[in-house]
Amino acid sequence: MVALGAHVGQQDMSFTEMRATWRRLDAAGLDWISAWDHIYESPPAGGTRPHFETVTTLAALCADTSRARVGCLVFYVGFRNPALLAKTAAALDHLSGGRFEMGLGAGWAEGEAFAYGYDFPPLGTRFDMLEEAFPLVRSLLTEERTTFAGRFYRVTDASNLPRPLQDRLPLWTGGTGERRTLRLAARHADGWNAPYISPAEFGRLQRALDRWCEAEGRDPASVRRTVNLSFAVSPDPGDAVRAEQRIREQWGDDADRVIGGTLLGTPEDAVGRILEYVAAGADGVNIALRAPWNEEALDAYLGEVVPAVRAAAG
Repeated sequence: MVALGAHVGQQDMSFTEMRATWRRLDAAGLDWISAWDHIYESPPAGGTRPHFETVTTLAALCADTSRARVGCLVFYVGFRNPALLAKTAAALDHLSGGRFEMGLGAGWAEGEAFAYGYDFPPLGTRFDMLEEAFPLVRSLLTEERTTFAGRFYRVTDASNLPRPLQDRLPLWTGGTGERRTLRLAARHADGWNAPYISPAEFGRLQRALDRWCEAEGRDPASVRRTVNLSFAVSPDPGDAVRAEQRIREQWGDDADRVIGGTLLGTPEDAVGRILEYVAAGADGVNIALRAPWNEEALDAYLGEVVPAVRAAAG
């Protein structure tokens, strides 16, 4: 069965509003709720909009929900030592009652790193850091003691107690790079998330992930695959047309790419679009919510689209 979730950006709303949103999504029966790992707003606006810190946000998310799986898509390994991230993940797993999943990524938002005094090395180096972080985190989540000496990270006879409630806390990575991201997913991750791409592109990339799994001697079915989509559904057909026009005016020549990764149109249109991702190999589809959103549209999504997709996808 396809998992349906929400990726909620912790910006442009109060904590009270954000907590109410999580509870609403959890009560509506969504399978997944996540936050992102940014210091500033996304997309970047120079730190001009209110935005909450990630780990604090996740702690509240874990405590405020009871059903959905919860996680971060994805932690940038340059902001926190991966050993500390393993400790954080164990605590969040206990706080959530064994529902936490952790994403690790190479990062992209250079401006916020610069503003807060973090090094932001070239992309190849950041991927090397990520490659080293995965086995270190895995060991600290599963082994009694870990000693690790790498190019970037070092721990000595380290324990991580209490252990997570889950025997294998799922680790994710995210992105659309075929050469490094998908190879990392095949080698280390339990799940791969692709942000804001079309069903055709998702299908192409997940077939590439299959090939990387085969090269790594791994069963492709052991890596879960999900996609995040911008949310621009409208219960009014006229407004749905206007929403697409606004995207085209805003993005110009890049509009087709943006629209390819956006859930547009009426609730009926949204059902069909999500099923295209399922047919392309998606195990899960998440709507990315950035405040403010259309409350009537979210009501329609939760009340009409989610049940219809589940009935059609089985």
